[in-house]
Parts: sequence; C-alpha cells; structure tokens
Amino acid sequence: MSAEILIVDDEAAIADLVEVYLKNEGYTVYKFGTAAAALACVSHHRLDLAILDVMLPDMDGFTLCQEIRREHLFPILMLTAKVEDMDKITGLTLGADDYITKPFNPLELVARVKTQLRRYTRYNPGSGGETAREYDIRGLQIAKDTHKCVLFGEELALTPLEFSILWYLCSRQGKVVSSEELFEAVWGEKYMDSNNTVMSHIARLREKMHENSRRPKFIKTVWGVGYTIE
Repeated sequence: MSAEILIVDDEAAIADLVEVYLKNEGYTVYKFGTAAAALACVSHHRLDLAILDVMLPDMDGFTLCQEIRREHLFPILMLTAKVEDMDKITGLTLGADDYITKPFNPLELVARVKTQLRRYTRYNPGSGGETAREYDIRGLQIAKDTHKCVLFGEELALTPLEFSILWYLCSRQGKVVSSEELFEAVWGEKYMDSNNTVMSHIARLREKMHENSRRPKFIKTVWGVGYTIE
C-alpha cells in the first residue's frame, strides 16, 4: 500500500511541484492551502506523513504542527523561507521531525520523505519490524514491539524520532552517547558540527518526561561529550 502524504502550502506552484515528485514515487497526496482544510483531512484520513509550510493564511505552520501532534504521531516536515537556527529549534521542539528551507531541491525533499517513512514504518506498531524488546529503567518502560513508552504509569506520546532517540539511549544504558553517534544512528545521515537537531529533540523529550533540564533524572548531559541514561 502506498504511503498517504499531506502537503500544506498556500504557494500553489510549490505545492504542485512537490505533489508531482511525490506522486512519481507512487505516494497518495492530499494537497491544501490552509490549515483548516489540512486539519479536516487529518481527521478523515490515516496519513503517513505531513509536509507543512510555516507561513499559512489562517494559522502558522508551527501551531498546525502542535494541533496535529495532539492526536497523531506520523512524521512532520516543515517548509520555510527562514533559515535562522531559532526557527529550526522552534519547529523541532513543537514536534516536527525534519526541517527544510526554501528554495529546496525537490529530490532532496523526496529523499527526506523516504527517510522519515522508513523510520516511521520501522517503529510504528504492526509494521513487522524487529523482534520485540523492552527496557525498564527505574520506572521508565519502553517497548519496541508496541512503540509504547510509559513513565511512572503515564504513557508518553512520543513521535517516531523521539521514540528512537530514547530507545537508542536506553539500549546503551550506562554509556555516554555523543551527539554525533546519536544523530547518525537515528537520522542515518552525516552529523555536522553546527547541527542543533539532537539538542532540540532531547529538550522536547525531557519536556514530555517532565524532567528538570538542570537536574534530569533520566537523560543526563555529559558536557562536551554527549548524553547518557545511567
């Protein structure tokens, strides 16, 4: 079955271009120019991925991302003309999985879509992935076969990326994992020194785990080295 992808961009030329490239890959595409129409689509279709423009006429893309994240875990890519790091961090901490700036190469966008879909299929329940495994670390329970993470009895709503980051750290409990190792293991791409992606997702994970960023109980920062779960 082909993946179903939502495109939300009020610039028709860009939306049409992305649609053509995605359809050429065999994906089913739903294309809208407003957040309201996108939310209606999300409520009626079982989507596998969404591509959201930051600047929309009725709601900014960050807010739309938050609205989608209330109920859904499928990957979200943000499109924007802004290149400031703070905009990237904002999008990622609100639940986005990836970020690409305009103008962009459509082939690069397609490659990122494929990467996110592979990751989502791998960690999503019922995907026929790896053998069931789980960890229980001081009240933090995480199971790969069900894609569930429970902290002191409360189930955490993690995105596929957040889940895979936490799973990787749990699987290496007691070891310090560098940002480079974590990025290359989870994202499957070469790490760049100026990359703030890992930091942003760790911050989002800590927020969902109700962690004090200065004195975290689980994901601890080893300054100048990386992260660890003791």
